Amino acid sequence: MEAARFPRRARLVRAADFAALRGGKRIASRHFHAEFRSNDLDTARLGLAVSRRVSKRAVERNRIKRLVRESFRRERAALPAIDILVIARVSAVAVDGAGLLADLAVLWQRVAALKPPDRTGTMRG
Repeated sequence: MEAARFPRRARLVRAADFAALRGGKRIASRHFHAEFRSNDLDTARLGLAVSRRVSKRAVERNRIKRLVRESFRRERAALPAIDILVIARVSAVAVDGAGLLADLAVLWQRVAALKPPDRTGTMRG
């Protein structure tokens, strides 16, 4: 049942977590793009950015965030150990929930297909 939850340790919550994603890799789908970087944890973590540029209405921004969290919660167990920031595009507002979930499924498939980070080797100092 743990995989079906969205615990605090599966979220990017600190400003330092978000700042660490700068300079990471990027991946995109039709209505979202994402920045990601491997982490030292054993699970994927999610951060969200849905700006007022996407929609001036908070209810629309919150709907997008709820759908992204739900989709991530379902797919988290299949994702590699990465920190991922999902950023909504303006086009996401006009799409219904099923369309956004399908688009997110494509995004998660692309992320899951990435090679897992190599954790063996020497430390860089």
